[in-house]
Amino acid sequence: MELIKKALKEGRTTLSEYESKRVLASYQIPITRELQIDNVRDLARVSQKIGYPLVLKGCSPEIAHKTEKGLIRVDIRNEDEARCAFEEIVANMEGGGGSVLVQEMVKGQRELALGLIRDPQFGPCVMFGLGGIFAEILRDTSFRVAPIEKQDALEMMQEIKGTKILGPVRGMEPADQGMLADILIKVGQIGLENDDVKEIDMNPVIISGSRPVVVDALVVLGSAQ
Repeated sequence: MELIKKALKEGRTTLSEYESKRVLASYQIPITRELQIDNVRDLARVSQKIGYPLVLKGCSPEIAHKTEKGLIRVDIRNEDEARCAFEEIVANMEGGGGSVLVQEMVKGQRELALGLIRDPQFGPCVMFGLGGIFAEILRDTSFRVAPIEKQDALEMMQEIKGTKILGPVRGMEPADQGMLADILIKVGQIGLENDDVKEIDMNPVIISGSRPVVVDALVVLGSAQ
């Protein structure tokens, strides 16, 4: 994949959120509607194109932990709020380069984490679990060695302790487990077809209605050797 080759040629070990999602989208994995901008002049046009409410994020291969660094603004309702958010994010990036991601605000109360790790012994392994800010604390996850089939993916969803979150919770419609299974299968394919992809972290994947949407993503690169 050219995007990955370009990053490696530049000596990078991570893709930006925008680049990471381009990789996912090339495998038909559902991601947020978003556009990347470098200056405030493009903000009004892009905001209107995506539609309010919006999320704005600082975006650069060097940026991890965007929340802690004050690089995310959510529920932006109009042009004035968007301009203010843009200026605050650029200031918090402290001249470190990078762009601002203008993103649709995906609404949903259930957050999942899906991804891939490249194990030295087993190769690419697919992960499914609870997501959001408590993912690292709860560590409620299930793994399979890629490639996986639909039945494997469905079993992974049943293995986590919080599996009931996928059902009709508090009046919410059940999550589309078929779509989730398809995402897990495709994540495994990315690992099998791209030896330089060391890790994929998709957190959160928000269940919007019944449909899973990847809201944030990080692809980590490393030599297959």
